[in-house]
Amino acid sequence: MRRVVVTGMGIACPLGVGVEHVWRRLINAESGISAITAFDAKDLSCQVAGQVPAGTRATGGLDVNEWVPVKDQKKMDRFIHLGLVAATEAVEDSGWTPETEDDRCATGVMIGSGIGGLETIFNASIQVHEGKAKRLSPFFIPSALGNLASGHVSIKYGFKGPNHSVVTACATGVHAIGDASRLIALGDADVMVAGGAEATVCALGIAGFCASRALSTGFNDRPQAASRPWDKNRDGFVMGEGAGCLVLEEYEHARKRGAKIYSEISGYGMSGDAYHITAPAEGHDGAFRSMKAAMRSGGYGPGDIQYVNAHGTSTPLGDDLELEAVERLFGDAAHGLAMSSTKSATGHLLGAAGAIEAIFSILAIRDSVAPPTLNLDEPSRQSVIDRVAKEAQQRRIRVALSNSFGFGGTNASVIFRAPG
Repeated sequence: MRRVVVTGMGIACPLGVGVEHVWRRLINAESGISAITAFDAKDLSCQVAGQVPAGTRATGGLDVNEWVPVKDQKKMDRFIHLGLVAATEAVEDSGWTPETEDDRCATGVMIGSGIGGLETIFNASIQVHEGKAKRLSPFFIPSALGNLASGHVSIKYGFKGPNHSVVTACATGVHAIGDASRLIALGDADVMVAGGAEATVCALGIAGFCASRALSTGFNDRPQAASRPWDKNRDGFVMGEGAGCLVLEEYEHARKRGAKIYSEISGYGMSGDAYHITAPAEGHDGAFRSMKAAMRSGGYGPGDIQYVNAHGTSTPLGDDLELEAVERLFGDAAHGLAMSSTKSATGHLLGAAGAIEAIFSILAIRDSVAPPTLNLDEPSRQSVIDRVAKEAQQRRIRVALSNSFGFGGTNASVIFRAPG
């Protein structure tokens, strides 16, 4: 099959907007988690979240007017705004501007969302409940549909290749990247814009996850301490919003046009737990098989991988089970492995998480640095794996694996390697 490389990246997340700005803050061990400002959360048990900061593109913040025409903004849920931001940066970064019809038809989009336009649906349901159904916007449905981030990016750039979307809960971002890479590998496209977008920091989103007892509730007075993967005092994940996009390209296509190549996608694996709608099975066998499948597809052994970006959501059950699965898979090679959870700085971006963490994995390779796990004061479980507590570490990283797991027992792992 054809080789697939990464030639562009874009991001909007709680650490800011813009790949280099966000990466700098992450490596400096800064947090993007704060008290919720998007709505009044005083009556909810969780009052913290990772929110994309306001500001300008020049300062690493978000002003939607810089990215989406004002006349179009009301036609889109916030997750589409965020998807357009990340995709625009990624496309600009790649330098890919198809000039012919054949090139446009060979360029596609696959941006997923775990939930889609939740706030739009929430507001519309209130309007209908109040007897104002006839006042609903004609753009209500297309602003809420989960595939419309892909749709708007396709329309904006005239990309006429595969126009697809993925919905696999918190595994969405990795599945989108992996599936898009296979479209290229199989010859269905030469270039794909792939990633995830999510905007669920709204009253219904936070209340819903509070009801399922999934969110952190014990750190409302210390928001930046709330996301603490593997720490014994963790009590749930922190919701985040944002989007991450990669431009994926067939290797010879990229080389021929002189594109800069960040990394190569060199492994992708999937699995199903077939166990429970929200909880992983004992030993996190699904995670084990997903990682093993990714390594098998790339021809890797445990000693070939230097860094793992963990799913690591800061939940009492999931963190240690993932750690156990990584230890089991890597065996003796676990002694030289670095693994961190960048959700400690961003919160959990649900369907966008895997996409932004793919970017962090690629940058870890580029700069030979493992990003830190914040708030890891006292591990709940000891391990030979270095979880990069509190501070980034300079390490030689040539190959990195990134994990994402979702409700319903869906698991995805993707492997990146240094170009060349």
